[in-house]
Amino acid sequence: MAAPLFDIRGSAIPRSSSSREADPPLARETFAWHKTTSRGFKLIQHTTFMPTAPPPSRDVALETRFFLERFKKPIITAAIVILLAAIAFSGYRFYSDRREAAASAALASATTAQEYEQVIARYPSTSASANAYILLAEAQRKEKKFAEANKTLEAFIAKYPQHEFVSTAKMAMAANLHSMGKTNEALVMYQQIASAYPNSYVAPLAMLSQVYILKSKNRNDDARRICETMLTQFRTSFWASEAMQQLRLLKPITTSPPPPAPAPTVPPMLAVPGAPAPQAPPAPNQPQSAPSPKKP
Repeated sequence: MAAPLFDIRGSAIPRSSSSREADPPLARETFAWHKTTSRGFKLIQHTTFMPTAPPPSRDVALETRFFLERFKKPIITAAIVILLAAIAFSGYRFYSDRREAAASAALASATTAQEYEQVIARYPSTSASANAYILLAEAQRKEKKFAEANKTLEAFIAKYPQHEFVSTAKMAMAANLHSMGKTNEALVMYQQIASAYPNSYVAPLAMLSQVYILKSKNRNDDARRICETMLTQFRTSFWASEAMQQLRLLKPITTSPPPPAPAPTVPPMLAVPGAPAPQAPPAPNQPQSAPSPKKP
């Protein structure tokens, strides 16, 4: 049975049957009067709240076992893949290290062009193979095979474009062109090297090589400008003293006076007759010698 409701003055508040049925038994508000003094009563409000269900207990071990049972096959598959990848990577590293060691040993024992070619053929894509290209080109250059040496260096640059010796290979190609007498092509290549590798050790060497070629072509002004540039860019290096020495050897080009303009030729018939050439004065009359007497 629902508790009666009272207003502030203590009068009972009638409740309808519908309101009594609508009030839930667990969320109903009740009021009670408590005597505090002899003159009045104090209204105390009691509110009841609907109880909440306690959280379900969680068993971590049971949930972990359920997760493993549910995803057992994917987990085992992923573990097998990771294990196989680790084994393959370890095997590849072991094979690569053994191959690099064998290539280095073969390169160390090579001394001829044929042996360098064998290292390149047997151990491609190794650091020893890259170095073998450079040594092979040097051996070919010593044999005066400049064209073959340049082909070897071109193959090296094409196969190892990011190698640290690419600039050195280009310098060797320009030197081979110079040795073959192709000075113009060598000069262009030296200029390209100096502009492409301005902070490399080959830059001053390429500029100095340009000076030698320009001097041979009597282009002393261009050679002097390159020496002055070297003094500016490499003033604290060895190349500055070499540029200064070359600058002292260069002499300014002496401009010869232009030849005199040829006199206009006039046809002989229209030419003004010139004054007659002065003749020598006649010799003075010498006294005649006396006739010698006739003999009887």
